[in-house]
Amino acid sequence: MKRNLSLWLGLLAFALLPTLAQTPADMGKVHGHVTNPSGAPETKGTVTVVKVTKPAGPGSDVLTDIATLPVDANGDYSGDVIHGIYKLVFRTPDMTHDREADHVDNVHIVAGQEITQDIDMSRKEYIDNLSADVRKNLDELRKKNAEALKNNTIIKSLNADLKTCDQDFKDVDAAHQSAAQMLGATASKADLDAKEAEIKTAKYTEIETLMLKDTAAKPDASILWAQLAQAQLGLKKFDEAEVNYKKVIELDTASKKPNPQVQGAAYSGLGEIYARSGKVPEANAAYDSAVKANPPGATYLKNEAVIFSNAGNGDASAAAADEAIKIDPTQALPYYLKGQGLIQKASIDPTTGKMILPPGCAEAYQKYLELAPNGQYAADVKAILAEATQTHNTAYGTEKTEKTTKKKK
Repeated sequence: MKRNLSLWLGLLAFALLPTLAQTPADMGKVHGHVTNPSGAPETKGTVTVVKVTKPAGPGSDVLTDIATLPVDANGDYSGDVIHGIYKLVFRTPDMTHDREADHVDNVHIVAGQEITQDIDMSRKEYIDNLSADVRKNLDELRKKNAEALKNNTIIKSLNADLKTCDQDFKDVDAAHQSAAQMLGATASKADLDAKEAEIKTAKYTEIETLMLKDTAAKPDASILWAQLAQAQLGLKKFDEAEVNYKKVIELDTASKKPNPQVQGAAYSGLGEIYARSGKVPEANAAYDSAVKANPPGATYLKNEAVIFSNAGNGDASAAAADEAIKIDPTQALPYYLKGQGLIQKASIDPTTGKMILPPGCAEAYQKYLELAPNGQYAADVKAILAEATQTHNTAYGTEKTEKTTKKKK
């Protein structure tokens, strides 16, 4: 965040003076930059172009304002002025016309040309004429400006790295498609899996390298620790990821404006670590915390069900899917995940050779088909139900079982 420090306070509204109409052939252009005594751009005020006329006899110079040019937020001014020799006067918005902050004499404006004339109030001769108290204040302002510039440089670098990480995570999500494009249609599944893993490892490693550097540069930024932990989770560095996810929660909780999304992601990351490590109670607690930190949390619980399913823990997967269904019963995937969790307890009818689904399994599959008749897993679900000894044509939550028999040939 850019931070410009100004020496003057209490700014007032300022009405611009009109400029004199001239033909284009008579006009030249002047532009420049205004620097305040602290060394920072002066972001408000005006530069007045003044014509100084010497009297023929005794008397004071006659001062005529030719144009008044506003100073913009970057400290720059510019304008068209009739050719001549002028005095440029800078005033802050709170200054009356009989006062000035600084001036430059003998500025030559040439018709048809553009000149640069900066107004630098940080120059030594200007500072030397200020009072001791003002010079002391300026020293403090310079220190603050230097610190702000240093922080701005760091923030700029961090944002560039976060942008790189964002793209890396997108590349991780697209790793399977990228592998298929690289290897072609004739590639074996083993080769595709190996190439996908290679792409993911490279991207996660780049993120980890960047975030290790950036968390050292700015250790109080929870988002940096979150990115680091997520990369380490992808690299299966579970111990390091656990420590850093906890760091995220600690920092974000203590911040002035806690971010529910960051905290939810951190708890969800911890839940995944525990689920993959077989720590079911810890995983459940972490995912519950994710839901509390960033409700509604059906997505967290759906992810929990997926992780437990991939880990082969059907009971935990079905339980997590049930919780996700309670939060949002309109989503199809949790019903499929519940069925997948329960089907691990399916058995085979010794008489018919058909599969006997455990209670609640078939109705979960049927609800999935109701919500997503053409969904990603619809064909698999239909095949499972076709092999089962149960058919479920009733609404979800009301189970009807019909035993079928098959004669042995």
